[in-house]
Amino acid sequence: KRGPFLNLDEAEERVADISKRFGLTVNPGARVESISVGQQQRVEILKALYRGAEILILDEPTAVLTPQEASELFEVIGSLKEQGKSIIFITHKLNEVLEIADRITVLRRGKTIDTVPRAGATEESLARLMVGREVLLRVDKPPASPGKALLQVEDVRVIDERGLEAVRGVSLQVRAGEIVGIAGVDGNGQTELVDAVTGLRKPASGRIVVAGEDVTGDSCRECFDAGLGHIPEDRQLRGLILDFTLAENIVIHDFRDEPSSTFGWLHPRFMLSRAREWLKAFDVRGGGPDTLAAALSGGNQQKVVVAREIGREPRVLVAAQPTRGIDVGAIEFIHRRLVEERDEGKAILLVSFELDEVLSLSDRILVMYEGEIVGEYAPDVTPEELGIAMTGGGREKAA
Repeated sequence: KRGPFLNLDEAEERVADISKRFGLTVNPGARVESISVGQQQRVEILKALYRGAEILILDEPTAVLTPQEASELFEVIGSLKEQGKSIIFITHKLNEVLEIADRITVLRRGKTIDTVPRAGATEESLARLMVGREVLLRVDKPPASPGKALLQVEDVRVIDERGLEAVRGVSLQVRAGEIVGIAGVDGNGQTELVDAVTGLRKPASGRIVVAGEDVTGDSCRECFDAGLGHIPEDRQLRGLILDFTLAENIVIHDFRDEPSSTFGWLHPRFMLSRAREWLKAFDVRGGGPDTLAAALSGGNQQKVVVAREIGREPRVLVAAQPTRGIDVGAIEFIHRRLVEERDEGKAILLVSFELDEVLSLSDRILVMYEGEIVGEYAPDVTPEELGIAMTGGGREKAA
């Protein structure tokens, strides 16, 4: 600062110097809105270093990065460590912990369970500490036997709240007995596409068909009645009413219909009975039918949403970020249920920013970039190939 004015030249020079010293390659004169998500992550680290920080706390820093961007971030973290900086790296991705940490502390329900050195630690041993039991980290599923198309999306275009075209002519289909995964960096039209398919947002053009019924522009209720189920990406905003009991949340879609009600009169005994049955079937812990949804842990809240959506026996299930922010035990359970639903002939559209999840669950993988499907891949595709496509490097059909 020079008097009341900012000395931008000096600031740019200092930023360039810090960038070079720590291997954080950025253009000091670039606008943040015009750079990639990975570069934005570097800018956040630079801001802390610019202020002279000796301790950096990185909270889920790779959540929206491609594999290539994550690798670059790890190189930066290694450079920071070599130059004497202390780094606290918070993540639920066990492979990342094992790649870059020197010591690993495991928390469960807000308490420290153990601190172990990286040497000798494995994903299985860490998962056991996180959950308190053995966890199956790999999804064991037989090959898919797809049937007829149950979800058809034809040349759909969606306008977002800014008035911009977020989905640009997307066409896809999901057949009975298969899981189709959509991969992509957050903000490339996935949310708007899910909203259009599930009736939360009307598409500007195109056609959406669920189990043979045209639901283009229909309401959520009409989409559900056509045979659609929806696990939303934000369980607390769209999945649950936190001040309602679990029984009330379980019947939220069907409370107007028999046997939940008759002529507008609710049947509490049926609601409680169904809730007990589904909460047990989906291993929901921490409460019963009369418990408020707000009282459950994140993982158990998610299980309630999954129980409701799967319990209604939809023919098409849209699962958006189905395991976001939950522990590995709940992840294992939800993955297993999704595969079971596939094997029972459901058509499942999976949207996830977790590449490991997309790769392990999907029978086919579509990549979205800037509102378009830029590639289709078999499940044996490498994370690196997907990462390239997620940044616009693969616009041809690859499978």
